[in-house]
Amino acid sequence: MSPHPLINLKYDGHMHTRYCHHAVGSMEEYVLSAIKKNLEHIVFLEHMEAGVNYFEITWLTDKDFDDYFQEGRRLQEEYGDRLTIGLGVEVGFSTTHWQELQERLQKHSWDQVGISYHFMPDLDHSFDLNLVSRQERNIKAITAAGCERVLDNYFSTLIQAVLVLPGTVLCHLDAALRFQPELHLSQGHWQQISKLLDTVKAKNMALEINTSGFSIRGNPFPLPAIIQMAIEREIPLQAGSDAHRPEDVGRDFHKLPVLLQRLPL
Repeated sequence: MSPHPLINLKYDGHMHTRYCHHAVGSMEEYVLSAIKKNLEHIVFLEHMEAGVNYFEITWLTDKDFDDYFQEGRRLQEEYGDRLTIGLGVEVGFSTTHWQELQERLQKHSWDQVGISYHFMPDLDHSFDLNLVSRQERNIKAITAAGCERVLDNYFSTLIQAVLVLPGTVLCHLDAALRFQPELHLSQGHWQQISKLLDTVKAKNMALEINTSGFSIRGNPFPLPAIIQMAIEREIPLQAGSDAHRPEDVGRDFHKLPVLLQRLPL
């Protein structure tokens, strides 16, 4: 792929491995996949959560992060002449445990800090709502809670997260409730998104264009209209595959130039 003026297509800034307990493959397998696909720079962005009440673990423990950094540094030494390898974190914000997240972030030197919001506390259920899950129990619980209310919470909480966490990139901005049928953003949600992007700009962060959305809804996360809003604000764009398998590294990056070309820049 030839260089693009708005986004680096040789860079994948969002990958998960078996350390997060819901992806597969070793870090080395992802590195080899990236080299095979002629990428120049990758960043592992493993999950950090705090205060979550959920029926399974989908994030790294502190011990997992220690192992992650040990293996990551080994790979940097072994493959550094062929590929730049970054060690980052995707922080799932918590309105009740954000100070704990801040403290844990200070324990390591991260190449990238992605901000997201995966788990919403809900008093009506026995577990927190996983806003990005395809599992039926999550979809039903979110429907019962009310999609409008959940999305209101999602966008307002992301604004808070960007304000208080030392983030460098906002991940999959509109991915919440992605498996809810016939979901539409209201005018109020678009106003929240506008405020969120203004906050991202003020914090000198980038916006991730998460290509996992192509296989889910035919567009990346976020939607092209949101990408356009970011470009108008001169927010840097960053490609991320959100790979959970080695073969997903750099997936659908070839679709980004066409998508960006269609925007009224």
